[in-house]
Amino acid sequence: MATFRKNRKELTLWNRCLKRSFDVSLSLVGMSFTSWIILAAYVLASLETKSNGFFIQKRIGRNGRIFHFVKIRTMRNCNASNTTVTTSKDPRVTRLGRILRKTKIDELPQLIHVFFGQMSLVGPRPDVPGFADKLGGSDRVILTIRPGITGPATLKYRNEEDLLSSVQDPERYNEEVLFPDKVRLNREYVESYRFLNDIEYVFRTLAPKWGSSNAR
Repeated sequence: MATFRKNRKELTLWNRCLKRSFDVSLSLVGMSFTSWIILAAYVLASLETKSNGFFIQKRIGRNGRIFHFVKIRTMRNCNASNTTVTTSKDPRVTRLGRILRKTKIDELPQLIHVFFGQMSLVGPRPDVPGFADKLGGSDRVILTIRPGITGPATLKYRNEEDLLSSVQDPERYNEEVLFPDKVRLNREYVESYRFLNDIEYVFRTLAPKWGSSNAR
């Protein structure tokens, strides 16, 4: 496991406590209102894919620690494909899965991660091993906070799957264009952290039209 030095641009203790309180409060509210949606989506996904309706995958968390990330399954198992990049034309995505991904319902189980402290409501999206854990230099400040459900990079690339489907080599484009830009946005988020920005990002996530017209 990597050793992290104290960085003067990391979140202060006060900001960490404020952010964590916000996470716990909203995740509890969110789970109380959406638990029936999660259950229904799980059952339907299980029936359609004929497998566990929860998709579980290793992701990189705070300080480079690996945790088991859970979301609603939206894709069929395909042994012939080993890519982690998904486009809007990916044949592995089920009919229900397209709806779940479009509405972000597949992400709702992550509220459990937020409540238990593996994730935050706002922060960099948790990557699979081989990306975030390979960051170097000042970029490693991103790993000093919990990964999030939403954030500046998530909002900018809200339609990432459509974008990837429009390029000739999605994996290369993701590695050479999208990932570096997401790193830049996430580093700026940490280095210039303000709690009010978290509230704004959550609001823009829940109100897509407002968020898209005011995206930065």
